[in-house]
Amino acid sequence: MSARAGAEPQELAPQTARLTTLDSGVRVVTEAMPSVRSIALGFWVRTGSRDEGDEQAGISHFLEHLLFKGTDRFSSREIDEAFDAMGAEVNAGTGKETTSVYSRFLDGHLERAFDVLQDMVLRPAYPDIDSERQVVIEEIAMYEDEPQDKVHDVLAGAIFGDHPLGRPIIGRAEVVSSVPVPELAAWHDGRYVPRNVVVAAAGNLDHDAIVELVGSAFGEAPASPHGPSSPNGGRPSVRFLEKDTEQYHLCLGGPGIPRGDERRFALRVLDTILGGSTSSRLFQEVREKRGLAYAVYSYASHYSDTGQVALYVGTRPDNVAKAMDVIGAELRRLQEGGVSEEELERARENVKGRTVLSMESTLTRMNRLGSSLLMGVPLLTVDEVLAAFDAVTLEDVMTLAADLWRPERMSAAGVGREEKTFRAALEPVSPALAAA
Repeated sequence: MSARAGAEPQELAPQTARLTTLDSGVRVVTEAMPSVRSIALGFWVRTGSRDEGDEQAGISHFLEHLLFKGTDRFSSREIDEAFDAMGAEVNAGTGKETTSVYSRFLDGHLERAFDVLQDMVLRPAYPDIDSERQVVIEEIAMYEDEPQDKVHDVLAGAIFGDHPLGRPIIGRAEVVSSVPVPELAAWHDGRYVPRNVVVAAAGNLDHDAIVELVGSAFGEAPASPHGPSSPNGGRPSVRFLEKDTEQYHLCLGGPGIPRGDERRFALRVLDTILGGSTSSRLFQEVREKRGLAYAVYSYASHYSDTGQVALYVGTRPDNVAKAMDVIGAELRRLQEGGVSEEELERARENVKGRTVLSMESTLTRMNRLGSSLLMGVPLLTVDEVLAAFDAVTLEDVMTLAADLWRPERMSAAGVGREEKTFRAALEPVSPALAAA
């Protein structure tokens, strides 16, 4: 097969991104940024913790670690030395639906960086697996000792129940400690295949040169199926993890919207108003006016067919009830009093500014290209994204608030010393939830 076999390069947006799909099914998407001297390049794979059964929980994350441990051509040390010799950054991440391995380097090092990266991603040899088991088990233990992180997974379990979306990405130590190499290799070989992969790059690059490199790296193989369909939306629930902590770490949240939903722009604006900025309602009322917490914020997560909205607050035991009382009042005010034009305009300009500033990074642009194309989200120009935010109306925001942030549809999660303190604090938010 010719390295350039497949569809002709497609312009995704004028003077921005180009896409080529090879005969094997791998997609190559790039964005030229001639004003910089670097390239950010990543392999995006359509696999993550959502694809795992309970007995496999953590295999995707463990495999991501093992990609750095060596191939038949490069030892782990040689991989480290190769990227260090280029002054390059290299990293990886596992999500619930995707795995990415990426690097940022000087434009003159493209061929060398690509060669090492593709060998790592496509041809791991699984040496020194037992030492890396211990590394990941230590990572899991460290994560368990971080209640401000752990509580978000407790909330996901409350919202999604036994569905894989309700499990931590990092997995379980008993799986990592025992999964055999043949099972890891089969997991890799069934998922790290052309039709599951997007190669994305942004920076001072030539699209055709990257297509040539990708075409020479990939063979052909069928793709494994993805994980189970989304949950049907269970009833709100409460989960608590008892832990001897100085603070209580509390989350409220519920089902959200899918990654490609057109309402995602309105939700970004709504999130900024509620708790996603320093001028947001939660930050001002809980932290600035009353000093009840250092950290308080809201956020949204998106998946292929569902999503999640959530808020977090961490506070001392004697402030738990007060903080949740204020949060409950703010959720009711959002439903009953709406949003002002001033808040809407400030939030719109906030998200527009953050979007444009982030797009000055080659790494951010590469991430946007890879994740959007992999998950089937339309790849918009910056101007189109800004126009979408400008088009968000008060009605859009309030409709979403009524759909997603009604207290009676919220689940709750907590990490702290006593569950009764946590449950009592839920009363101002939702009496039914407190009694659940």
